[in-house]
Amino acid sequence: MKNHHQRPSGFQRMNSFGSEGQQVLKALTEDKSLTELLMEKVCDPSNLNRAYKRVKANKGAAGVDGMTVEDLFAWIGEQKESLIESLISGTYQPKPVLGVEIPKPGKNKGTRQLGIPCVVDRLVQQAILQVLEPIFDPTFSESSYGFRPGRSAHQALKRAREYVKEGYEIVVDIDAEKFFDRVNHDRLMFSLSKRINDKRLLKILRRFLEAGMMKQGGCIEREEGLSQGGPLSPLMSNLVLDEVDKELERRGHKFCRYGDDCNIYVKSLRAGERVFKSIKQFLENRLKLKVNETKSAWAPVEERQFLGYRLLGKGKLVIAMHSLERIKDRVRKITRRNRGVSLEIVIADLNKTLRGWCNYFKLSERPSQVRDLDRWIRRKLRCYRLKQRKRAWPIAKFLMSLGVPAHSAWSVAKSGKGWWHLSRSIPVHHAMSNAWFKEIGLIDLLSIKALVKV
Repeated sequence: MKNHHQRPSGFQRMNSFGSEGQQVLKALTEDKSLTELLMEKVCDPSNLNRAYKRVKANKGAAGVDGMTVEDLFAWIGEQKESLIESLISGTYQPKPVLGVEIPKPGKNKGTRQLGIPCVVDRLVQQAILQVLEPIFDPTFSESSYGFRPGRSAHQALKRAREYVKEGYEIVVDIDAEKFFDRVNHDRLMFSLSKRINDKRLLKILRRFLEAGMMKQGGCIEREEGLSQGGPLSPLMSNLVLDEVDKELERRGHKFCRYGDDCNIYVKSLRAGERVFKSIKQFLENRLKLKVNETKSAWAPVEERQFLGYRLLGKGKLVIAMHSLERIKDRVRKITRRNRGVSLEIVIADLNKTLRGWCNYFKLSERPSQVRDLDRWIRRKLRCYRLKQRKRAWPIAKFLMSLGVPAHSAWSVAKSGKGWWHLSRSIPVHHAMSNAWFKEIGLIDLLSIKALVKV
């Protein structure tokens, strides 16, 4: 019986290319001439359907045309034939991306420029990605971990830890200045043309690269750079930086790269200086990228940070100070007084944030960092609860309801000292104990970390 509650995707009604598409995909890396058929693979109904589901699941904001992800199904129902025709013929023309600036993590770190493609362009990019990724990814370096299927930041950190344990305790930390804004289009297209031979696909990829950016009411032409925000950007960035990986491998270096964050591990400061200068020259001369010398350096590993962590001598991983400050900033926002929400809602919001944070920092080998953070969070919540009570009688009544003797409750309530000072007083701790927080649902960071598999 049909399930009338499940609406089929707009591409499910198209005719499939069957086993021919599978044979093409299998043989692509064996004979470059077969890559002339890539656009047919992109337009295979099963591929387009998967792309639609991924775009829908990712949600995201509307682009310059205002079309939302929710509007996409109806659009496909009306325009699928013309969309496929334009792709097969190589005449598909992407719309400009919507320029949006978002703050970089941390205090006073400036902003990052995002380029949000319209929903249909995201669909096409996703369909192309699903065809190109199985071809390109197996050719990438084993030391590349970012934005690749089956790879993660944790794998990069574990590999870095192994290098340090082996005695490579000096790190060359390379940061490409405004990498996404400065990718050379001609260089990238040359790399693409070496791997694929479908001229239609190459033309459309070039159009995606050169699509203008709508910003402050005008359209800015782009002769270089990748838009951060489209499905294809991570794969394209890995393709660009794969040249760096191959050069480092050719020289026999130990390194880990995650996106545009690359750390090279050597055994002496002298070697670090030599590697830094030569790789800087390679990036600038070969890839036309500029090294940010204020963020790049060669130094003992404990003086640098990698993916939110800090490596100590002998390979011990600890949480970087800036990562602790970032989670504290997030907690401060959740517990700010003017939110006007109940303590239960605050704790629910905290739990959601802290679970993800604990899962990422599960590799930390310094429990005291998590323990101190746990204490600080409970103190923030005690402060928040006292602020909610505002005046002396509500504060005293609340503390007495939790077993605090009247004279102690009133000594806190009538105190002229600030909320933060009162939050560490003995009566307040007695009332809002660790056990009390557990009862009302606050997670314990150390308990979560113990449960997470490393």
